[in-house]
Amino acid sequence: METILFLAHTEADGTLGKAGLESLSAAKTLAATLAGSQLVVGLVGADVQAAANQIAGSGATRFLGVAGADFSQARYSSDVIAAEALGKTAAATIIIGPATSRWNRVMAGAAQRLGGRIDTHVTGLSAVDGKPAVTRWYYRQRMEGVLTRTQRPWIVLLESGCSAAWSGSAGSTTIELLPVALPAQRTTVTGVQAPASDAQTIRPDAKLLFVAGAGWTKKQADGQAHPDEAEKIILSFLGKAKASLGSTKSLVDLSGEGQAVLKFMTHMNQIGQTGATPRHPKGLATCCHGEEPHTVGWRFINERRAINLNPACSWAQGKADVLYVADSFAVMSKVNELLASK
Repeated sequence: METILFLAHTEADGTLGKAGLESLSAAKTLAATLAGSQLVVGLVGADVQAAANQIAGSGATRFLGVAGADFSQARYSSDVIAAEALGKTAAATIIIGPATSRWNRVMAGAAQRLGGRIDTHVTGLSAVDGKPAVTRWYYRQRMEGVLTRTQRPWIVLLESGCSAAWSGSAGSTTIELLPVALPAQRTTVTGVQAPASDAQTIRPDAKLLFVAGAGWTKKQADGQAHPDEAEKIILSFLGKAKASLGSTKSLVDLSGEGQAVLKFMTHMNQIGQTGATPRHPKGLATCCHGEEPHTVGWRFINERRAINLNPACSWAQGKADVLYVADSFAVMSKVNELLASK
């Protein structure tokens, strides 16, 4: 018999975000699959009652919470103590949470405190021969592995986009708030510094992933490179379409080769070689010539399109659902014009 603890932190408005609801759905499905298992909810945040009411219809047998101003912001020293307290109180044998930046920093420490083990970047939960199992990708997403553990508690952090978000009815529920005593804190969260939404190029929840390849900075039909024009076209499209920006390795490494680069492009935008696997409904590759970032990094994109002057490139041959044999500068300029007219 497994006691499955769904562990999540609240968002700024006190509710659970998309990643949390996806993990809840996976935890609920696993609990229903394993005979005799029960689902317990553990929430962390400034005020967790709204989140508890949001998922009141999840079928959890118990709702636990750690709340207060000290838990409103991500901070390792407070979050790890909250996670430990919830895990011990629930007597959890399996702890499932979303692989958010906040939990990714904390849960390895929580596993150590609880005497358990942890697996991150999990892409699936299932039962194998009546035992819980997780699915992960290895070697830069080239090999898929399914593994089980006997060590308990077992902490599992589920990647976003790997499960349908829970969409049950809200309600009203009673949550048990745990008294957690924190040691003297040496750090204070004074605020969050982030680029303006219009300047942000990485948007995990965007409906479209726009990938810019090295062709944008290469010589064009007139024999000259036009990186400044490329920047304007790409940024204009990202702003109008609210798309997320991806890049091939060749493009983000061009500065080391002494070539012109797109100033807003960093390794954070890179897909494929890093093992990053975005999960957007649609993807559009432009000026990309190699298959590596697409066969590996794009495997979870539902609809894949490409713009390329070479119909025989490796990306065009069977990797794209739709291929536009055309110049990316001309096509994207026209697309920007059409978007501006709306």
